[in-house]
Amino acid sequence: MDQMASSVGGAVAIDFANPVKPVVHPVKFDFSSTGYALCIVDTGGNHADLTEEYAAIPREMGAVAKYFGKDVLSEVKSEQVLCSIPELRKACGDRAVLRAMHFFDDNERVAREVEALKADDLEAFKRLLIESGRSSFMYLQNVYSPAHVEEQGVSLALALCERYLGQPGAGEGGAWRVHGGGFAGTVQSLVPLAQMDGFVQKMEAVFGAGSCHRLAVRPVGGVRVL
Repeated sequence: MDQMASSVGGAVAIDFANPVKPVVHPVKFDFSSTGYALCIVDTGGNHADLTEEYAAIPREMGAVAKYFGKDVLSEVKSEQVLCSIPELRKACGDRAVLRAMHFFDDNERVAREVEALKADDLEAFKRLLIESGRSSFMYLQNVYSPAHVEEQGVSLALALCERYLGQPGAGEGGAWRVHGGGFAGTVQSLVPLAQMDGFVQKMEAVFGAGSCHRLAVRPVGGVRVL
């Protein structure tokens, strides 16, 4: 997915309903003109022993889908899951139910994020980004490994982002969420330019020099250089 987004350039929404032929929707939005910048914080986590954690997510979501005779959750209605929670808890376990709830909610949330950007409503986008990240933490549960609860660098980074960036509203505050597959690694944050230097200084005091990477969303995708 990262490579696909980079090849297109700019902000994009990708529909993987057909994984063989995903549909890419470019979203016109100029982040550079908003007074914010994207900052990726590397918490220094190790992904070496996380294969099973990653594999468990599609496996558990697939188990919920199979309960309804389907292969994937996109073929199931969210109302079906909500009405069948007592049975699903016994058949698939609580975490599988929570992860399915995240799947439905976040798919709907992405559509609202796209509409917010199309309407130049950065405040709505920031609120939705935070909601998505909290859903990842609470329901998808991909912020730290239950096998290594003593290692919670991503959780700590999210807590510090919330403390240093505050809440969005009236054109103030940033946004943050776990980045990528989770369990270890990085956090993405949308930081007001006026706060960037102080934010980097505070985060690097915890996670080390060079752990914060300020990025720009390039409007141009893959090009051939002659």
